[in-house]
Amino acid sequence: MARKIITTQVAIMGAGPAGLMLSHLLAKSGIESTVIEVRSHQEIAETVRAGILEHGSVNLLVDSGVSDRVLRDGDRHDGIELRFNGESHRIDFKGLVGESVWLYPQTDVFLDLAARRKDDGGDVRYSVTDTTVHDLEGKPKVWYTDAEGQEFEIQADFLVGADGSRGHCRFQIPEANRKWYFHEYPFAWFGILAQAPRSSDELIYANSANGFALISQRTENVQRMYFQCDPKENVADWDDERIWSEFRKRVNGNGFELKEGPVLEKMVLPFRSFVHTPMRHGNLFLAGDAAHTVPPTGAKGLNLALHDVKVLFEGLESFYSNGSNGLLESYSDRALERVWKAQHFSYWMTSMLHPAPGSDDLGRARQLGELHSVVSSRHARAYLAESYTGWPTGK
Repeated sequence: MARKIITTQVAIMGAGPAGLMLSHLLAKSGIESTVIEVRSHQEIAETVRAGILEHGSVNLLVDSGVSDRVLRDGDRHDGIELRFNGESHRIDFKGLVGESVWLYPQTDVFLDLAARRKDDGGDVRYSVTDTTVHDLEGKPKVWYTDAEGQEFEIQADFLVGADGSRGHCRFQIPEANRKWYFHEYPFAWFGILAQAPRSSDELIYANSANGFALISQRTENVQRMYFQCDPKENVADWDDERIWSEFRKRVNGNGFELKEGPVLEKMVLPFRSFVHTPMRHGNLFLAGDAAHTVPPTGAKGLNLALHDVKVLFEGLESFYSNGSNGLLESYSDRALERVWKAQHFSYWMTSMLHPAPGSDDLGRARQLGELHSVVSSRHARAYLAESYTGWPTGK
């Protein structure tokens, strides 16, 4: 069976939030794109992932016309609590930097974007197989097979790899033309969904001698929570009572008690930091998790992906509107500037809040000293607030 040819301006591999947002922005400027995705729409929609959106990410969703559902269904948080030695210290985002974040699951971001692309007639193709890419330094081509077995070839001016940390695109860049930075942490998060009322209206980041815990929210009756664990931990070894006992040791005290209930889901999430440089090779551009991953402590993963896309869109729009290559040429440097800031912030939050396995008394005391330094200094609290809520676009 002969390959069917698709011609477009921008081919996008990956229909997660990064790929769909780029496709949406391009369509608004009259630039054609075709998006392909190895997963089905249902598979992505049913992959439950948490999400904290910076104010810039919320503005991008709303102002570009994707949806304002984040403002209606999301929860605006004007701060977080740092809890250590059994006491809570609020970091007031609004008071410190005048910004907020929104608790809004990444799954819902995908649903909003997928619905907007469908309503706008976007060319998004799910459940493809046998993807390969060719001619990255010339006119890129993407080969794939659809769910019916028909083979296709996409011919494009540019190819965007937004296909995630386990995707295809980044591995097609020759080793001589790339550098990978990688760090694996000696701990993970044991995450649960629990049927329980909210314990707090804002996120609690709790440091204790027994390890870190994060108390987050999902709905009025279902909550998401995490505690620090060994990466090799087996969820089957943990029943509800053992799980709640661990949370109590790390969070309860001085009049505060978690609201508990049946555990609906449990999982172990390893921690890694990764950066691929540069984020461009020929006419292939990487965006989102295909180019970088961060530990979740700083809530930066999805926000970095959306920022990558905004910067890349500016370059593509400039190229197609006036023939200028300048913003495309600088895409990698501009995106990486924010990526490295986010890597630092995520590493800092992680190392400050998680006792390192085997750390001695000095290490524990130093960590508490750092936390005291942060909560007792307006400048330190403002740094945390600015980094958490998101730096200005392009910085």
